[in-house]
Amino acid sequence: MKAYIFPGQGAQFSGMGKALYEQPQAREMFERANDISGFRISDIMFSGTDEELKQTKVTQPAIFLHSVILARTLGERFKPDMVAGHSLGEFSALVAASALSFEDGLRLVITRANAMQKACELEPSTMAAILGLANDVVEQVCDEIDEVVVAANYNCPGQIVISGSIAGVDLACQKLTEAGAKRALKLNVGGAFHSPLMEPARRELQQAIELVPILKPVCPIYQNVDPVANTDPQRIKENLITQLTGAVKWTQTIEQMIADGANEFIEVGPGNVLQGLVKKVSKEVQTASATA
Repeated sequence: MKAYIFPGQGAQFSGMGKALYEQPQAREMFERANDISGFRISDIMFSGTDEELKQTKVTQPAIFLHSVILARTLGERFKPDMVAGHSLGEFSALVAASALSFEDGLRLVITRANAMQKACELEPSTMAAILGLANDVVEQVCDEIDEVVVAANYNCPGQIVISGSIAGVDLACQKLTEAGAKRALKLNVGGAFHSPLMEPARRELQQAIELVPILKPVCPIYQNVDPVANTDPQRIKENLITQLTGAVKWTQTIEQMIADGANEFIEVGPGNVLQGLVKKVSKEVQTASATA
C-alpha cells in the first residue's frame, strides 16, 4: 500500500518549485497563490535568498505550495492509500486528499503562519533536539521542570524535539544531558512550536478553521495529534485545531501506517527529510517484530 507523506517547515530551499512552473497547470496554481498571498511568493520560492525563505510568512505557504502543486501535477500517478503530513505538512496532505480546497488550504496556512509569528513575539521561546533517550525519559524530565517545556516532535526512535520557554528548554537540555542524552541541540527556530505557548495562535487559527468546509478525504489521513486512520471531517477539523499546541507524533504515525499495511512511503514536497525518519522508524518496527 502506498502512503504519501508531506514535509513541514525546514524543508524549504531556494529554487523550490521552479521546474514545476513550466507546466501549465502548475503555473496557473502558482499565479492563483500569488493573488491570494498578496505578493509574488513564487518569485521568492524560485530565486529568493535563504533569509527571505526563512520568514515564517513565506516558509509555510511556500512548502505548502510546492507539496500541493507537485501532488496535483502527478495526476493519475497520485493514488494514495493513505496520507500524512509533518506539522505544516498536514495541511498539504488534506488538500492533496481532496478534504480541503487549494484556496482554503492556502488561506489557512497563511493565517497559521502569521498567527504563529505573532505568538512567537509575545514571549521569547525556542526548541531543542534531544538524541538518544527514550520517550518516557524525556517526558518525565520535562514534567518535572517548573517552566514551560514539553515534548513537541516525536520524529523517530531516539529523536525528540522539545519546545518551550528559553529558560525551560535550557534547563531541560541540562537535565536530559545528565540523564544520558547523546546530544541536546538547540534549534534555530522562531519560537516554541507545538507547545502551550502557541495557544494564542491556536485560538486565532481555530476561528479560521471553523469557517472552512472540510470534506471526507479520498483516503484515510493520519494526523499529528491522533495518528490513526481517519476520514471523518469533524474529527479532522478538531485535530487540525489541536495541532498547534499538541505534539507531532510522527513516530507513532509511521508505526500505525505500517501496521495498517503501508509498504511504500512517497515524500511529496521539497527535500527528503521524512524519508530518513521513515527508514529509522521502519527499522525499529522490523527489529521489534524479529524479537517478538
